[in-house]
Parts: sequence; C-alpha cells; structure tokens
Amino acid sequence: MGLLMATASCGSEDGDGGGGSSGSERADAGAVVDVSDQGDPVDGGEITVGLEAETNSWLPGTANFGNPGYNVAYAIYDPLMKRTPDGGVEPYLAESMEPNEDLTEWTLKLRPDVTFHDGTPLNAQALKTIWDEYLVAPGSNLASNLAEVTSLDVVDDLTVKYTLKAPNAAFPDLLSDPAGWPFSPTAAAAAGDDAGSNPVGTGPFEFVSWQRDNALVVEKYEDYWQEGLPHLDKITFRPIPDEDTRLSSLQSGDIDAMQSLRQSTVDRARDVEGVDNYEFLGNNSGGSNFNTARPPFDDLRVRKALALALDQEALIEVLGGSGLTPPSTQFFGPDDPFWSEEAAEAWPANDPEKAQEFYDDYINDPTRSDGKPVGEPISFTYTCPPDPSLNELSQLYQSFWNALGMQVELEAVEQAAYVQQVVARDYDAGCTRHGGARDPYYVFQRAFTPGVPNVTEFTDPVIDANLAIMRETTDVEERKAAAEAISLVLAENVPVTFTGGTLTVVAVDDAVKNVDGWVFPDGSEGNGTPDGTAMWGHVWKAE
Repeated sequence: MGLLMATASCGSEDGDGGGGSSGSERADAGAVVDVSDQGDPVDGGEITVGLEAETNSWLPGTANFGNPGYNVAYAIYDPLMKRTPDGGVEPYLAESMEPNEDLTEWTLKLRPDVTFHDGTPLNAQALKTIWDEYLVAPGSNLASNLAEVTSLDVVDDLTVKYTLKAPNAAFPDLLSDPAGWPFSPTAAAAAGDDAGSNPVGTGPFEFVSWQRDNALVVEKYEDYWQEGLPHLDKITFRPIPDEDTRLSSLQSGDIDAMQSLRQSTVDRARDVEGVDNYEFLGNNSGGSNFNTARPPFDDLRVRKALALALDQEALIEVLGGSGLTPPSTQFFGPDDPFWSEEAAEAWPANDPEKAQEFYDDYINDPTRSDGKPVGEPISFTYTCPPDPSLNELSQLYQSFWNALGMQVELEAVEQAAYVQQVVARDYDAGCTRHGGARDPYYVFQRAFTPGVPNVTEFTDPVIDANLAIMRETTDVEERKAAAEAISLVLAENVPVTFTGGTLTVVAVDDAVKNVDGWVFPDGSEGNGTPDGTAMWGHVWKAE
C-alpha cells in the first residue's frame, strides 16, 4: 500500500547499512557521486549540523515541521512507522500494525520496555493521551488530517486500536509523520505552553537546550531502546538560512554536516574536497502555489496564463539544476510507479501566445473576478524566502508574467515566517516544494481537500472521488488509475505549477559515516536520506 520512490542512496556494498564497506558511488540524474569508505561503527564524539531554516516549535500538533525540522525530530523522536526502500511502510518504534478485513480498524502494538527521556513509559495510555489531548485537540495543526479517526482506544498496556470513519489502505503512512512521533504526555503537561520548546521523546538523543535561530543541542539518551545506538554523544543543530554561508561553514569545518534542497548548492557541494554527498532524487519538486480563494487566481484563465507563460528549463537553470534534474509535470517523479505519462502530456507546456490569449480574455471580461475595470492589468505579490537563487528565480517568474502585461511585486520573507504565512493562506502566490516520500492518498488529500494544509484552497469532486478509491483498495493498479485521474485534474486546473525535480543532499565531512545506512530494528534496510533528512541515531564519526 506504500508509495514507491526513486532513492539515491549509498551504504555498505552488501546493502546491510553496517560497517566494513569500501567507498561507494551512485548515479543521480546522470552524475556519479563518490562516498568515502565507511569503516566500522565508532561510539562517541559530536557533530554540528547546519539546517536551512529554523522550526517554530518541536511539539507535534503545534510545530510546522519542514525538511530541516524533520532532521531534528528524527534525533529526538522515533516514528511509529517508517518507509522502506520500495516505498512500503513498516513498523519502527511500533512492533506491529495490522488492519481488520475492511480496513476500518488498525491495531498497533508497541515494543516493550521503551521509555521517554523523562523516564516515563511508552505505553498504550500514553499514545491515547497524546492523541486525545494534543494531536486532535482544538488548535492542533494535525487535527484536520486526523479527523478520519473516530477514536484511539486502549486494548491492553502495549496495544491500541485506531477506528476510522471509512476504510483507508494508506493509514499506516500517517503514523510515519508527526502524528506518529510519540512524546511524553507527562512532560508536555508539566511544561504547558512551553512544551514546544522542551521536547521529550523516545528517540536516540534527548533534548538539552534551544536558542531559537541559533542552536538546538541534543545528547545521547543512555537508556535508548535500540541496543548499540546512538553512536554519537552529542549533536548541535544550527539554522543557517543562507546557502553560501552553510556550504562555506561545512567547507571550513565550522559545521560537520548540512542539508540542502537548493540545486545550485547540491551541485557545488560535489566539488568540495573531503565531503561526502548523500543525494536523493524522489518526488520532491520545486514550483509555485496560487491562492485560488483570492481573485484573480480564482479564475482558471489566469492560472492557465500563469502556467503557459513559464519556461521550465530556464527556471531549472536559474536554480542550478540544469543537467541535474528533469522538468516536473506532476507530484511524482518519473521513476515512481504513480507517475503518469498521460498527465505529463496534459501538463501545460510553455506557450506564450496561448498564455496571452487567456490573459487578455480575462482582463477584457467586464465580469472579471478582481472587480477591476476592463483592460486594467492584474496585479499581485509573489512571495519567496530570500535565498539568492530564489531571488533570481522570483525575478524570472516576474519577467515571464510581466511579459503578458501582469504587474508582479516580489516579496522576500524568511522561510519559517513564510511557512506560517502560507499555512494561514495569507498570500497571493509563492514558491514552494511539491510532492514527497509518502503514499499518494496523503499527497493529494493534504494538498487538495478542505482545511490545513491545503494552502491553494483548491478542491474538486473528481479529486474527492478518486481519493475515495485510494482509501478503499490496496490494489496497486486501481490506486495508480486513481492517482492519474487526480494528476489530470491538476494539469487541467493548474492550482500549482512546477519547475523541476528537487535533488536533495545531506553533505557531510567525510569523517561522518553511515548517513544513509540506517536500518529497521529487525535489521532490514531503510530508505536512506529522503528529501535531505537523516536518521542521526545511526550515524557515527570516524576517529
């Protein structure tokens, strides 16, 4: 029932993620990247990790976790479920998870003898308290996504049952995300409003301190439930929003590791001596969102004009991805089984003349939705974080749309603030990342059904009908057909646009080992570094 993905991973040559391997190399979008010898695991030491942005909170339900936040979260929290290399979802912190016959009930069993960092036990009652008092409570930013669950009930001390309103084959995938990252309800209650600044999980590292916009420090949890982990004693996570500064900090040794989703940074990191680059090209793609609840983006003619005016190859080149990544046409990459050739052909390719026709038809319509006089140009603000490559990208968007007669103002907002702004739908149009390593049901359900995080506010009955199909069957072909139908709706209605696939990287000093070699508790292979995230509890630092 999982979503397959194209992984760009390298671990030991025998595939077990353990030590003793020689260096490995992998092909990513036509390039070959070398990784140093991994050697045998080493215990002790500390590293500093540079992140592209700060996160507003660390408590599931209040936090807006992006790719940087996931890196920190995987140090402090363990996910109940985790994705496999072939896109399935298997138990990680959980011991097992099984559905009833009609997929309306899912029974999850926890591993015994797992404790939170405050010493309290992870048990069924803890999961229920977390669910009822935090995850689905009023004000939780996860509540709308979890509304399909009518109840979480305690079966016994280590077992809970999730009862759903309707069948959902994709439900286990939901517990690989923040809704499936248990935190101590005892500690959260004691911290009250400060719980998001004092996270207490079951993960390999326990929280020590957080100076917002400066550093978050974690240290090895001595009573961690996975024997032999973690290897490191301490990690400091530092938000370094400027791409050049983050890369130069790695090059100078000021930090030991960094993550990036910027194509120019991925390309430049390949040339830094003494650095291993763990790259990943999956479903993540750059692009734009349009707030379809606001005129003029509520009119299909305007959205089609915006899409048809874009030269994707030129946009990819600006991002430094020329030759690294292909143009995108949908929420899935070409190597994903849910990628659709029909949707790719239906996507509005660059056609400035047709774009002009749609634009002129709108501005000359006396009933145009923005209420402006006939012939007056439309005007709007395009918002993006202030990274140099994104500034250049925004300027290129502006030039394409100005050529039609639009008046586009550019606005730069720091990423953490921008995320909150978009989630609140307080924007006209802006840059974004689409897709991700998850089941297609949740990819589309989150993006195009009412409520947070549908930041475009676009909905469609065809999307709803095909989401229902994906909920009710585990048949791969039926689910592919449903995903294709949704991709075709998006190609026709363009609430979003795409640039190209996002090649991500976790770049590390070559003394930092096993970055993509994490394994499940049963020893089976993990899925590497999807979208620039790492399972830091499995990483070690060579002496």
